Amino acid sequence: MLLRFTKMHGLGNDFVLLDLITQNFQIRDDQIRAMADRRTGIGFDQLLIVEPPDNPTMDFKYRIFNADGSEAEQCGNGARCFLRFVRDRGLTIKSSIKLETNTGNIECRLEPDGDISVNMGPPILQPDKIPFLTEKPGIVYDLSTTPTLGCPATTVKLAAISMGNPHAVLLVDDIETAAVAQLGPLIEHHERFPARVNVGFMQVINRSQIKLRVFERGVGETRACGTGACAAMVAGRLQGLLDAQVEVILLGGSLKISWAGDDHPVIMTGPVARVFEGRLQI
Repeated sequence: MLLRFTKMHGLGNDFVLLDLITQNFQIRDDQIRAMADRRTGIGFDQLLIVEPPDNPTMDFKYRIFNADGSEAEQCGNGARCFLRFVRDRGLTIKSSIKLETNTGNIECRLEPDGDISVNMGPPILQPDKIPFLTEKPGIVYDLSTTPTLGCPATTVKLAAISMGNPHAVLLVDDIETAAVAQLGPLIEHHERFPARVNVGFMQVINRSQIKLRVFERGVGETRACGTGACAAMVAGRLQGLLDAQVEVILLGGSLKISWAGDDHPVIMTGPVARVFEGRLQI
């Protein structure tokens, strides 16, 4: 069959979006991997699927699949693209929508300047809910890695946070020289993160500005990560390094993140862009 799709990106974090409300299709993980191939397929960091909600108080169900075919719990940049997509497709005329995800509900809002804000809910810090294996909760943890070819055994300090999906955030002096390619996969697959983890490398510029690189679970390093930006801001704020509103500079551009602390929600604001539309023979 011919499957209609739209390619979009948020700061270079790129997605393929599928409307499975007006199209009837069940996609397999091998088909996702084929679509994600940047040489022989469309190419994307994540596949985003629009479905009818199970909860009648929600507007849509939002599902996310990584390039390796695994299903992810949450994606902030994708949520911004999701709102633009359903409006462009005529699936809603609302400027604010509620999305049902595998790990809770989130809200997206179209701002007057065209940017989109996402209420990501409060951060999750309890280790068993991230999930992260530790004897007692803390703000910063020591994590020892095993040696591999090109990367000796080392112990790093990191914050462990969930924004609906698990994140490890490391403080680095310079993101340009950070060992993202070496440490990223080691931490992603570390036994203390039983569901694997996204790994952020954060450089603090000042109290209202950070730089960030993210090694995404099931994808590798991406040009931007919305939930990673939220997790990094929370990690920096918990360590007393950041104020309540922060500009997060990623490889693909900047996001605005605000968090008042405690059980307040994290709010992420940034742009999205539609790249092209097409039909794929499945």
